[in-house]
Amino acid sequence: MLSDDSLRKILYVDLGKRSFWVEDRNDLFEEWLGGTGVGIRLLQEECPEGTDPLGPENPVILTVGPMTSLFPMASKTVACFKSPHTKNLGESHSGGRSAAAIRLAGYGGIVIRGMSESPVYLSISGDDVSLKDASALWGMGSSFTVGRVLREREAGAGTRTIMRIGRAGEKMIPYACVTMETFRHFGRLGLGAVFGSKKLKAIVVAGKHSIPVADRKLYRQAYQEIFKLTTESDLMQKYHEVGTAINIMPLNTLGGLPTRNLQKGTFECAENISGESLAGNYLGRRVACGHCPVACIHLAALREPYEEEPYFYKTTMVSYDYEPIYSLGSMLGISDVNGLLGLMHTVETYALDAMSTGVVLAWATEAIQKGLIPASETGGVRLEWGDFRAYMRAVEKIIEQPTDFYKALAQGVDHASEIYGGKEFALSWGGNEMPGYHTGPAAHVGCLTGARHSHLDSAGYSIDQKRMAAKKDISPQEMAETLFKEEQWRQVLSSLVVCFFARGIYAPDLVLKALSVSAMPFESEEALWNLGRRILLEKNAFKTRHGFDMRAVSVPKRIIDVPAAAGQVSEDMIRNAVAHYLTLVSG
Repeated sequence: MLSDDSLRKILYVDLGKRSFWVEDRNDLFEEWLGGTGVGIRLLQEECPEGTDPLGPENPVILTVGPMTSLFPMASKTVACFKSPHTKNLGESHSGGRSAAAIRLAGYGGIVIRGMSESPVYLSISGDDVSLKDASALWGMGSSFTVGRVLREREAGAGTRTIMRIGRAGEKMIPYACVTMETFRHFGRLGLGAVFGSKKLKAIVVAGKHSIPVADRKLYRQAYQEIFKLTTESDLMQKYHEVGTAINIMPLNTLGGLPTRNLQKGTFECAENISGESLAGNYLGRRVACGHCPVACIHLAALREPYEEEPYFYKTTMVSYDYEPIYSLGSMLGISDVNGLLGLMHTVETYALDAMSTGVVLAWATEAIQKGLIPASETGGVRLEWGDFRAYMRAVEKIIEQPTDFYKALAQGVDHASEIYGGKEFALSWGGNEMPGYHTGPAAHVGCLTGARHSHLDSAGYSIDQKRMAAKKDISPQEMAETLFKEEQWRQVLSSLVVCFFARGIYAPDLVLKALSVSAMPFESEEALWNLGRRILLEKNAFKTRHGFDMRAVSVPKRIIDVPAAAGQVSEDMIRNAVAHYLTLVSG
């Protein structure tokens, strides 16, 4: 049995009954490690087939892992739920202080059931668990304001986590996100809408639990080894200095930066919105997730003049990463940095997923230009590439939904294109809007086959880039096997709740060493790999049971038509790779 009781305890919360209890789930953590492994097993238990994603039976499951609060960059919390956006597996990872706060509160996971009749927020301070009235917070226009109010109201400053939704979640927009510590998120697949359906405005977690280790001397040795690798890595240095936005220029040079709804793969103004440009001209400060020495979160200082007040400015800190720069920048043809940052801030204020929002707006722009949308439906907004002011107004209308067109946009690009046409340039995989990589077939196959339809599932873009560097073709079968192996190991990392940026550091031998002193020894590298495979099969089984068929996913014609960095993408290659991938996940 685990010696650390904080990891094996699950806090259960029933919003409808307003009840709380704790169960010892040592069985789950010993078999499934933590994080995504425990999360998918709890989701199997809590979410029956046919569950309405916005109904009371859909749970919110938050899990951490054995390395949480013990080792650098083991700083993620995993959320599992049924996605209102794809109607199958919802899984999102977030940094900030969330993982440390949950474990220091004495829990390895939190399961939230049911639905409240009125707006509430959940307050957890160790063993003290309560539901508090959130009627005054419901309807607040800004997720930032909600965070400020709760910081003043709740104890635990410096160690607590505050998760909250904005207006998008209240409106149950299926790509609404949950904001964490202002600058991090449970971003993709609509956890914010699930919160909104439950009338759950926020969760505040704090605690002072201690975490045992099996051998203090070995723990210090393992910690120093990991810390040194983390702080001396060239990759980590890059993320510290410039952040993920450093990828803008290399991808643009390769021809893999989606631009103007992927009408091409290069943006003529990429340098304006590059990580180097933002760091040199706008960087206000860097922020780190809890227990992370890298500080890859970069905040731009957006200075805006007050009207009729010369020399007086309002300064807003805006978090920027590669993905929102792609989706709200090059994808919309925006090169004005102040305008781009303003649009990012608007999306953040309402707590929408930036990637989905950008792809939706890009599709809408092209659909309007092609005459597919009646002028009476646009609410007086004429979307043009690069017009950030029009895009800000469109985001507001997605929230307010004054016409059928904006109601459709609020359901995502697949739904909108089914109604208005333009399916051939509606860019999504499995119902989830595409990330910012048009590097070649592996990037797209990875998003189609990945458990979350995300670039973070199996990093197919890296396969494309290695293929280009080696000037070597890859068969669909080899592509599928490489993607499967990468995603298999990522299940282990996300069960440990290790940040994927550190995947090159947390190799199997180092993981075994760290586990040996974190009260959860693992017998071999083979056992870790087998666990990763089992978790991946569990995820695909959940998706299949809830109606997902990988073979039925349509391939957007735009992806085929526009040459990728690694060459033309063919539908035959995609289908053949998917067919082989299915043999790997079938058992």
